[in-house]
Amino acid sequence: MLRLKKEIKPLSTTPVLTGKNSAAAIERVGQTYGVENWGFGYFFINEAGNLSVAPLGARNRSIDLLEVVESLAEERFPTPFLVRFPQILEDRLTAIHRAFRKAIRDFEYEGAHLGVYPVKVNQKAEVISSLVEAGRRYHYGLEVGSKAELLAALAAPLSERALIVCNGLKDDLFLRMAVQAEKLGKRTIIVGEDKAELKTALELGSRLGIPAEVGVRVKLYSRGSGKWEESGGEFAKFGMGSIALVSTLNMLKEMGFANRLKMLHFHIGSQITDIRRAKQAYKEAARVYAKVRQMGFPVEFLNVGGGLGVDYDGSKTASEFSVNYSVQEFANDVIYTISEVCVSEDVPAPTIVTEAGRAMTAYHAVLVTDVRKVIRPGMEVEYAVDTIESEAEPVKELIEIANGINSKNFREYYHDALQQRDDLNKLFELGYLSLEDKAKGEWLFWDVCRRAIKLSHSLKQRPEEFEDLERLLAAKYVCNFSMFQSLPDFWAFDQLFPIMPIHRLNEIPEERGILCDITCDSDGAVDKFVDVRDVKETLELHPLRPGEPYYLAMLLIGAYQETLGDMHNLFGEVSEVSVTIDDEGEIHKDGFQRGDSVREVLAFTGHDPDEIRDSLAQQLSRRIESGSITLEEEHQVMATASLALDDYTYLG
Repeated sequence: MLRLKKEIKPLSTTPVLTGKNSAAAIERVGQTYGVENWGFGYFFINEAGNLSVAPLGARNRSIDLLEVVESLAEERFPTPFLVRFPQILEDRLTAIHRAFRKAIRDFEYEGAHLGVYPVKVNQKAEVISSLVEAGRRYHYGLEVGSKAELLAALAAPLSERALIVCNGLKDDLFLRMAVQAEKLGKRTIIVGEDKAELKTALELGSRLGIPAEVGVRVKLYSRGSGKWEESGGEFAKFGMGSIALVSTLNMLKEMGFANRLKMLHFHIGSQITDIRRAKQAYKEAARVYAKVRQMGFPVEFLNVGGGLGVDYDGSKTASEFSVNYSVQEFANDVIYTISEVCVSEDVPAPTIVTEAGRAMTAYHAVLVTDVRKVIRPGMEVEYAVDTIESEAEPVKELIEIANGINSKNFREYYHDALQQRDDLNKLFELGYLSLEDKAKGEWLFWDVCRRAIKLSHSLKQRPEEFEDLERLLAAKYVCNFSMFQSLPDFWAFDQLFPIMPIHRLNEIPEERGILCDITCDSDGAVDKFVDVRDVKETLELHPLRPGEPYYLAMLLIGAYQETLGDMHNLFGEVSEVSVTIDDEGEIHKDGFQRGDSVREVLAFTGHDPDEIRDSLAQQLSRRIESGSITLEEEHQVMATASLALDDYTYLG
């Protein structure tokens, strides 16, 4: 095919917006990453083009995240690290409790509301202590599911009216601690999963002379919605169906312990996405409560579990990563629905207990990492088309295609390039093509592909083949973190989190890429990203600048991620710091915790670091005796090993 040579001009589908602090650029970049949609008022782009955090929702008291990161770098606090904003925890707790208090006033609800924090959502001591301190005025309590969590809860300075709700399966020692909590001035409710467990708890209390207070976890027919809806419903892992419930109630009466049943507990899912499904479940829960009260059981608390969701993608829909309601709407529906049933059944309104965990903690933690390199498939070496010389026919054809491709012929030329690449590989397999010519031809092919992708954006109906090609050629931004340690829900459940740069947000991002971690596992990549309309398979990013760091933030990761992470490749827990802002706008960094060292993760997995060091020393000693190395070389190796044992597990 005859092709006309044309001057090659840079192709761009993004207009260049000039001005370092261009408000138009910042607005456009904000829309690209959806900050205003999922940020919940806590995150925004400031005039300098940096990501800012407003822990109390007021932009006049905000924290420039880049300034925090740069100050930590000066203090030799390398990425990756977790930045906590404990004031966000306080703000979330206050907002949720105020929403329920408003709903109680508005609907003239005759009962009350108590919140408890499910410790499993984030067991970190600083998170629990922040919530306990902020929640004392609301008599905020804790929900636990193991002996370790119970001990942590018993040690916490809770309000005297706060509850400790004990869920999950329990052994005798767990039950003994829960019953004896009364001696510490703590009020625990032992929620039974089956009749035998409740019987054991009540008999234990009698032997100890302590009136144990119990609850029953009941399975509803109704289920929540979203990724974790299977945790509710009649086939859920925990709880009693109506048959087991009636049998248990009869047992309590026979034992003379009907007055010890203080709580009915329900749970329909961790992240309820659709409020309509939730209202149906709360109505069923209230109906069960009313019937149990009418049977003569003085139940005081109706625990509706967790489920208050987080809008991860900002779409405000009942989609997998969003919710179609506000906190106030959630509180209104809980209070109104239960109130309506209680009035109709003529039973006292219970104290409603909620276990918001995800909505309480998700926003407060941000993982910051930096990009170490960018890999562009097929572009490992930078050629220039007009400098490539070759006598190989496929290479010469590809040169002509690269010179001639334009907005009118790009699809045809792309198909021609595919054919030439096939010819290139066939000739190489037969031994008629040198390795150098193959490399030149490959580079030309990928260059044509990238040009075709850019030109395809001008079409109103873009061919699917170019969308697939764009995903295939997305740049790989290699970042200093482990997905398995810091984003385990992405790997295990396809949970998405907002991810974006923390600076250069007054520049239009021109690259499309995915994020690769530094583990040696092909699964260690983030290749799906939140978007208001859809799930993006690439993320808009900036090209790297020589000698300058490029920082990315992974946001809304405060729920479940930290203690679920594993030590893949023996990358340990990351460093962390807490950041607050005072009334004068002064920013304070404290709570510094260095991440795991190599020594610590080796010990955690059963290796003895000292034995490893001794083994190295013995091997080097034998090498010295054989004359293979010198004493000075032995000292150098041992010094390097000692430094490595005490170093951060991530890249320095």
